[in-house]
Amino acid sequence: MATEVFNSKSLAVQAQKKILGKMASKSIATALVDDNSSEVLDELYKTTKEFTQNKKEAEKIIKNLIKMVIKLGVLFRNNQFNDEETMLMEKFKKKLHQLAMTIVSFHQVDFTFDRNVLSKLLNECRDMLHQVIQRHLTAKSHGRINHVFNHFADCEFLAALYNPFGLYKNNLHKICNGVNKMLDDGNI
Repeated sequence: MATEVFNSKSLAVQAQKKILGKMASKSIATALVDDNSSEVLDELYKTTKEFTQNKKEAEKIIKNLIKMVIKLGVLFRNNQFNDEETMLMEKFKKKLHQLAMTIVSFHQVDFTFDRNVLSKLLNECRDMLHQVIQRHLTAKSHGRINHVFNHFADCEFLAALYNPFGLYKNNLHKICNGVNKMLDDGNI
């Protein structure tokens, strides 16, 4: 007969993930992220809404992105990662930093944009993130990760976003300024 061990810290982490996941709305996001991050999220929402021509889908993608970040933060702050996951998390952070630098560089340096490179970096981040959270989050969370990364790694979306004569030129400028500020502040 197996005895169950009660672990209040584990229960508290589960509750935080559940509560914050359910509360991931624009108002909560603005309370949890700084103005710069909020502006980047707003611009990502605008470009996604315009590209998909679907307001609900755009809201769902951004909401899933926010949930993903919140849950990852809860796990990280509560030291839930084992040594292997911590190493993977460090690799993920480095890959995310590389992705951010590439996003900005492709915007700042004319004729350097390569949607395949950007898509590959996004997919590598997605795969690393799946490994990091494998034993912590549900299949639904893995689905959210796929939903977010599959949208932003879509080569057609990236081509439209980086088109120097396209609809999203001003949005991309604001996104890249925000990402650049995050890089300067050490947040990515």
